[in-house]
Amino acid sequence: MTDTWLNEGLYDSWGQRFRVRKELAHTKSPFQDIVIFESDSHGRVLMLDGVVQITEADEFVYQEMLTHVPLFTHAAPKNVLIIGAGDGGVLRRVLEHKSVEQAVMVEIDGDVIELSKKHLPGIAGDAWTDPRADVIVGDGIEYVAHAADQSFDVIIVDSTDPIGVGEVLFTDSFYQHCARILGPDGLIVNQCGVPFMQADELHETSLRRAKFFPRVSAYVAAVPTYVGGFMTLGIACKGGDPTKQDVAMVRARAEHAGILSATQYWTPEIHVGSFNLPPYIAKHLPEKS
Repeated sequence: MTDTWLNEGLYDSWGQRFRVRKELAHTKSPFQDIVIFESDSHGRVLMLDGVVQITEADEFVYQEMLTHVPLFTHAAPKNVLIIGAGDGGVLRRVLEHKSVEQAVMVEIDGDVIELSKKHLPGIAGDAWTDPRADVIVGDGIEYVAHAADQSFDVIIVDSTDPIGVGEVLFTDSFYQHCARILGPDGLIVNQCGVPFMQADELHETSLRRAKFFPRVSAYVAAVPTYVGGFMTLGIACKGGDPTKQDVAMVRARAEHAGILSATQYWTPEIHVGSFNLPPYIAKHLPEKS
């Protein structure tokens, strides 16, 4: 055990720190500062520009909720687009769904992918070599702008906060193109920050998506290393209302997919209940007409 500590730099006035057992990688890519280290409490940790992205100890919470909620909300997802998620965890969960025929993953920073393969192999598992996976090192903005109409059933955006390299994934143009390339029952999910500290992120993102999607909402997940309480995951749909889902229907879809025994956080009950937002979060969503 060492006395070396690493402080997260997301907020000026509040934060968390990790005792570092060993630094595994530290590089400056063309896009961001990347650090992977072995922590004393949370296993291996990936930080981008000084902000925690994932830890081995609690990654299942975020990854399961970001993936299984949209894929079980859609009746039959076959083609899934993932923007970001360079650690491979979302790709792994998407490919757990038997209905998925193709998962396209577009990550702008190839260094994140390569370092995750080397130092965080358990997060993606065998996803990198799955024949249904099409991993592209490139710009997600450019990809959605040039993709064919109605190419996907579900889009999952796993980005950093709307600063730096992640900022362009929170624009009107991006959401407009996402709506264009989603099928009639298509939906998009992306992280919208911790509303206790980042309420503007949920509010502004929801207003932007409401310009292009008839149904905009959010659900929550409690991820210990995303300090500040609940993490909100914004969802925008062209089809049915995601807040009106039935536990029995979600359970039936999960049983058909064979996923019920594979999750550590997501359950059909958690899925449905996560849309019941506390008022302090719900007030930042657009009013329903």
